[in-house]
Amino acid sequence: MTRLLHRLGRSSAVHPWRTLVSWVLLVVVATLTAGALGGTPQDDFDVEGAPALVGIEQLREHFPGSGAAGSSAQVVVHDPDGDPVTDADVAELTARVAEVDHVTSVTPPRFSADRDTALLTVGFDVPVTDPDLAGGLGVEALETAVRGVGDGLQVELGGQLPNTSPEEVQGTGEVVGVVVALVLMVLVLGTVVAAGLPLLVALAGLGVSAAGVTLLAAVTDVSTTAPTVAVMVGLGVGIDYALLLVSRHLEHLRAGVPVVEAAGRATATAGRSVLFAAAIVLVSLMGLPLAGVPIYSSYGFATGISVVAVAAAALTLVPAFCGLLGRRLLPRRERRGLPPRRPRPARASLSARWDAAVARHPVPWALAAFALIGALAAPAFDMRTFPRDVSNNAADSTTRQAYDLIAAEFGAGANGPFTVVVDRAAVGDDGVAAAAARLGGIDDVVAVSPPVVSPDGAVAVLEVQPAFGPADERTPDLLAQLRADLDGAEVTGSTAMFSDISVLLSDRLWLVVGFVVAVSMLLLAAMFRSAVVPVKAAVLNLLSIGAAYGVVTAVFQWGWGSDLVGLDGAMPVSSWLPILMFAILFGLSMDYEVFLLSRIREHWLRSGIARDSVVRGVAGTGRVISTAAAVMVVVFLGFATETDLVVRQLGLGMAVAVLLDATVVRMVLVPATMTLLGRRSWWLPGWLDRLLPTIEPEAPDEDAVPAGELTAGRRDEARAGVPV
Repeated sequence: MTRLLHRLGRSSAVHPWRTLVSWVLLVVVATLTAGALGGTPQDDFDVEGAPALVGIEQLREHFPGSGAAGSSAQVVVHDPDGDPVTDADVAELTARVAEVDHVTSVTPPRFSADRDTALLTVGFDVPVTDPDLAGGLGVEALETAVRGVGDGLQVELGGQLPNTSPEEVQGTGEVVGVVVALVLMVLVLGTVVAAGLPLLVALAGLGVSAAGVTLLAAVTDVSTTAPTVAVMVGLGVGIDYALLLVSRHLEHLRAGVPVVEAAGRATATAGRSVLFAAAIVLVSLMGLPLAGVPIYSSYGFATGISVVAVAAAALTLVPAFCGLLGRRLLPRRERRGLPPRRPRPARASLSARWDAAVARHPVPWALAAFALIGALAAPAFDMRTFPRDVSNNAADSTTRQAYDLIAAEFGAGANGPFTVVVDRAAVGDDGVAAAAARLGGIDDVVAVSPPVVSPDGAVAVLEVQPAFGPADERTPDLLAQLRADLDGAEVTGSTAMFSDISVLLSDRLWLVVGFVVAVSMLLLAAMFRSAVVPVKAAVLNLLSIGAAYGVVTAVFQWGWGSDLVGLDGAMPVSSWLPILMFAILFGLSMDYEVFLLSRIREHWLRSGIARDSVVRGVAGTGRVISTAAAVMVVVFLGFATETDLVVRQLGLGMAVAVLLDATVVRMVLVPATMTLLGRRSWWLPGWLDRLLPTIEPEAPDEDAVPAGELTAGRRDEARAGVPV
């Protein structure tokens, strides 16, 4: 593999224009193909094993072609002046909405007590995943229909269809994050050219991955937030991978290695770390389908496409740009052979001095780090999850305004009623009436609608309005009570389904965690020939992820510092977050583990001195890992400003985890624990050594280039006309 990567890097550097043109063509062809054949992201909430799915399937069977079997929306009409909404305005609105494609029913209006608000429920004959409704198309049609109704009336849209439509991506925070990342890389690499290269490479990979995700949506359901998550992860790891390669290339240039040869060596050495780091991220993403929820599979596939694309771009475009730009990647004074403007006395780097200090007193440093991470992780034990909470959408969004109007005029529970499907064929009308009476007598139930009988007479449907909103912490208990008190009936609806999803995901979290940790540990054991290093790495990664869970819980659920992230109230943590964040973060954390341990092991194999190899390895990678982590943190914080709840919580949680991973874990816990373990860090039983395949994460520079290729590299460089 070393020889292959070396030749790939050198070939890209010798023929940069060929490589660049190939990537431009790839992006263009992929984009055109996606435009012609791609699909639209859509959320599929049909989860096998969820009790609410039984009732949904009954509705689809006995109410074919109706809103009960398809999807629904709510239209809220409100007079801001407090005057009654007239019957004429409601009739006009009903007529307009009824003409929208796929609308099969519009219920009679439900008026508030003072009649200044009317609520209509719209039924569609297709689910929200239908191409005619997905991607916001159904909401756009409704918005067009209700625009301009009445004189001075406020009309807002809520309910199932609008609430599951994708939030508009703002992009402002992401742009700010990218600009800050660029500034950081300029400060570290010394030139704007060198700093812009990782960003350009990452964007090229994202261009291909965006087309790939669109094509994926044509053959399977892709969550509406999956493309944004894929961009967030792809941008972060793409810049990291390219930054690692550029940094290693600059090291070789400063050591006097010719440009083409430096590109080849960087690809052969750092490129191996990139390759295996990407592989570990992909392994982590493979755990997502084990959650048993279709949305998770789409997150895994979409993010996997992004990681593969940016890794391929880094391994080919970085050496191509390095060959094209030559020594112009270096600061001008270095190119001219001039000394620095402010010569500094020869001394160990700050990283080396810091790690030496930690290594001298590992126990107190380790205890302090564990105490800090434990304190940050503590709120996670109080985490409460719910898939969607419209009450925390952007205040100016139509869904949030509809939610607030409904809660104020009809009660918070009107935003998330339970649907009860009674087997009328088995219990008869008397049984349906008895079920309605039992429901009305349950605490926290404020209203029960008259039964609606299916066209075939087999089932009857009742709407049950709780005394609180759908994301309230009392919802699971009320749902359990409703199911326990009703025989021959199914409790379903979006609120029941979301509550069931939360329970299922909580139960399956440990299956995903076990798979990802076990496979990652096997890969690390094969890479570093150690049984201790993988266990240590897994434990430290779990600690940083736990701390990220704790911070997200404290900010979003407890409301600590919620103003800083643009929230106007506390909310539960999204049910999608724990498993999704774990799978992504475990892979990203292992990126840094591979980069760091490869250097430590390299020094260990050369010297055999455990403590010295740790100090030298951490010092040698401290600058690039700290820079890469800082870049990733600002990129993730940019996504934390988005309006979508999943993206916002994921962005903050991942930024916190990466920050802790690059500071507390990499700069304190790794040197402290490996110093305490000493030679035992590299212990591997003989039987396991024989079973594991040999995978070298990064070869030493002197082993990266076969004999005689340095001269060939000089000839290639001269032939390519590499600038100096």
